[in-house]
This record gives sequence, structure tokens and C-alpha cells, in this order.
Amino acid sequence: MKPRVAVVVSRFNEKVTSRLLGSCLTTLNSHGVAQSRIAVVRVSGGYEIPWAAQELALSGKFDAVIALGCILKGSTPQNEHISRSVIASLHEVSLKTKVPCILGVITPNTEAQALARTKGSLDRGKEAALAALEMIVVRKQLRQHSQKRIQEQPKEKPQNRPPRRGGR
Repeated sequence: MKPRVAVVVSRFNEKVTSRLLGSCLTTLNSHGVAQSRIAVVRVSGGYEIPWAAQELALSGKFDAVIALGCILKGSTPQNEHISRSVIASLHEVSLKTKVPCILGVITPNTEAQALARTKGSLDRGKEAALAALEMIVVRKQLRQHSQKRIQEQPKEKPQNRPPRRGGR
């Protein structure tokens, strides 16, 4: 199986998101996903990620969509509202389109925390790529299992029931 993967990445906080993207692409490539089977879409900020992810999922061209972004804590609660909306919306995209939509949007308190999550054991770009590859396999297995169960179900004979009285 040669999976097709879409990656949506925010340009806002690009110092961080470019590193998340680089790590994500390196991981996908090292696990056999050719660059030609990866589509990268850049959007202005975190708030725009779910819309682009939904469009990609609805296209039917991708086995998974990875969302990468960095919503840093600021001096107002705006980051909390954006984070909550982005996370809930990405979850909804995944459920409605039945295409795994992987959350690689980080919500650190500081730039130092954000940069720490782009390398080593905290590398969220790598984590997102690995989660996408795993979910592609799980999705395929579940669909095959569902098809097998449908084919194995015995055809039930209609039961002889007495006619309904009244009503219709």
C-alpha cells in the first residue's frame, strides 16, 4: 500500500511550524512515503487549519491529513479560544469525513517550550507522522473487517408475521 498524505501547516510562528513540518516530512519519507505522495498546504494561522484539513479530507485523494501548527500563549485568552476551536474542529473533520485527521498543533506557554517540541523525544512533527501512518493501517483493517463481517452474515429468511391491524 502506498499511502497519500496531506499536511496542513500554519505559517504563523513559522520558526516552530517549519521545524514541525521538516520533521514530519522526514519521518514520512523514512517510512516509505514518497515525496510525490505528500501534499503540503500552508495556511496563514492555526484558525485556518481545520478548513484546509476538511477540504483535503473531502477531496478523497488522501488516506490521512496531518495538521501542524503552534498556538503560543499570549497575554490575553485568545490562544485558549483558538486552541479549543482548532482541536474540536479537527476532531469533527476526522469524524465527519472518515479520514484520519492527526493533531500536530501544539499549544505551548513559551517559545522555548514550542522549540523543545520540534526535536528529540518531544518531537511532535515526528509523532504526528507516525500517528498518521498507524491510523492509515487501522482504517484499512477496520474497513476490511467490516466488509468481511458483512459478507459472512447469513441471510435471514423473512419471518411469517401476522398482518398488522389498524393503522396503515
